[in-house]
Amino acid sequence: MYIAVAGNIGSGKTTLTTKLAERFGWEPEFESTDANPYLEDFYHDMPRWAFHLQVQFLNNSFRQVNDITNRNKPVIQDRSIYENAHIFAKNLHVSGIMDDRDFSNYQHLFELMASYVKVPDLLIYLKADTSRLHEQIIKRGRDYEQDIPKDYLNNLNNLYDQWISDYNWGELLVVEMTSIDFVENQQDFELIAAQVEERLHKLA
Repeated sequence: MYIAVAGNIGSGKTTLTTKLAERFGWEPEFESTDANPYLEDFYHDMPRWAFHLQVQFLNNSFRQVNDITNRNKPVIQDRSIYENAHIFAKNLHVSGIMDDRDFSNYQHLFELMASYVKVPDLLIYLKADTSRLHEQIIKRGRDYEQDIPKDYLNNLNNLYDQWISDYNWGELLVVEMTSIDFVENQQDFELIAAQVEERLHKLA
């Protein structure tokens, strides 16, 4: 069983991944943001480092999914490989930050990698508005994230909505984050856990 948690920056993916792994006895797999040597440079000069950043994230995701496929235990992953291409790289391209040549090169690389990886049995999408995302980013206090423009988060949200509206590669659970807080409210987490269990029963 392979479960992935998708969502914008600050949506709560890492926390939910941890809590669901503990609840169901799954192995958690986390996005390696600290291992990307281009991340801090990117936030200071996006056009210069956009392609480098996205290729590094894609490489990390590809390695993770291949590792997940070779395990004999259920795994829950913080962010899927598909978000790299359909959300973050695409946003950089449509925003004019990544040029046509780099984006075309990136897309060809992604399509090749995607043809070799397993699609999640269940995708959990954490849908949150820009204000909620911004609050969460400030709360967790990562220095390199504090200057992320709200317009950037909003553009990512729009691309997430487009991607999710067309998503049909596996079971999907959309969690509306605007009205719930699964960190502070245990009942909210129990509701999500029950919905996850319901979706997984369909796959049994």
